[in-house]
Formats: sequence, structure tokens, C-alpha cells
Amino acid sequence: MNAEPADQIRLLDVQDLDVRLQQLAHKRKSLPEHAEIESLNRDLAQLRDLLVAAQTEESDCTREQTKAEQDVDQVRQRAARDQKRLDSGAVSSPKDLENLQREIASLAKRQGDLEDVVLEVMERRESAQERVAELTGRVGSVQGRIDDATARRDAALEQIDGETASVTKEREVVAASVPAALLSLYDKLREQQGGIGAAKLYARTCQGCRQELAITELNEIRAAAPDTVVRCENCRRILVRTAESGL
Repeated sequence: MNAEPADQIRLLDVQDLDVRLQQLAHKRKSLPEHAEIESLNRDLAQLRDLLVAAQTEESDCTREQTKAEQDVDQVRQRAARDQKRLDSGAVSSPKDLENLQREIASLAKRQGDLEDVVLEVMERRESAQERVAELTGRVGSVQGRIDDATARRDAALEQIDGETASVTKEREVVAASVPAALLSLYDKLREQQGGIGAAKLYARTCQGCRQELAITELNEIRAAAPDTVVRCENCRRILVRTAESGL
């Protein structure tokens, strides 16, 4: 393949722009905010699970406390009715009187036990409420950090995407000035060779594979016409000759 030396030089400009696009793509993918947001989202999911568990416990305690308080109230009302009967003197039989007094005493003990249950449930409910408040605060804090990291990420992405658009446009302009056949070969090699399809021959060294050329290969390149598109024997990339090639 033949191409004017100036066209081959412009191919290096295309390569430089492609390298810049690769760098921008890598930078976009590897922004530290990506990992930061991912880590924070994992933390947030765990905290939300804990918050749901704490809220469920608080709700359960609330129902349990309501039930225990209702039980206390029922016992209290029954004891009040029995006490009223006792105080009214309506019970005349000694046996009935003894049974009534025994029941009042039993109800008093039952009421005391239930009130202890109410206190125990209230303590658990208060602990659950404190846990809910703590976790709610932590969830809000982590969400705030996620929002901050997301804003920083979006700002960085906007800057990178803007630069990418600018470089892409420049690449289109420069590539349009390169002969189609030469550009096609370059694109094919770039895909095969990890993004580098053309390299400068600098001080007798291919800047693509960083290998110094053998003397026989250098002699062949020296003998080639200026418009001949030469390739590196080692990596097969297009070698572009310049005044710094050491020929």
C-alpha cells in the first residue's frame, strides 16, 4: 500500500486522538465515585434492612403494650366490681365472702403481674424507638453521602463527555483527510492490536511494541519509497517514518 508521507503523518494524529478517546473512556469507567456510590448503596441497603427490622419490632411492641394495658384494665375493672360488692355488704355467706376476698387478692396479684409486663414491654418499645431514630439518622446520613457522590460523579461525567465529544469531532475531521484505504487498514490493526494501529518509528524503535528494529529491517525501510506504507515486523503495526526515525 502507498500513501503520501503527509497522510501517514496525519495517521499519527488520528492515533493520538484515538488514544485520548481510550483514556477518556477508561477515566469515565474508573471514576472513584463509581466505587464510592456502589459501596454506599450496599451500606444503605443494610441500614434500611435494619431499620425495617427495628420498625417492625417497635410496631410489635406497640401492639403488645396495647394488649397488656387492655388486660390490666380488664382485671382492674373486675377487681373494682368485686370490691364494690364486698363494700356493699351484699355478700352475706361466709363462704362466698371468703371466695370474694380470695378473688380480689388474686386479681390484685394478677394486676401487678400484668403491670410488670406492661413496664417490660414499654422498655422494649422505648429501646426499639431509639433504635429506629438512630437508624433513621444513619440512613439519612448515608443517603446524603450518596447524593453528594452522585453529584460529583455526574459533574465529572459531564466534563469527560464534553471532552470526548470535542475529541471525537476533531478525530472525524483529521480522519477525513486520510486516504480511505490507509484509514481502513489502520482501524483494522487498531482493533487487533489493543487500540494502537499506527506507531512512529523513533530512533530505530517501533513506538508501538517498543522493539528496536533489526538492521535488515531498517535497511528495507531505508530502501522503501517515501510513499510506501511500511509495517513493523514484530507487531505488524503501521510504521510512520519521520525525521526522528534514525534512518
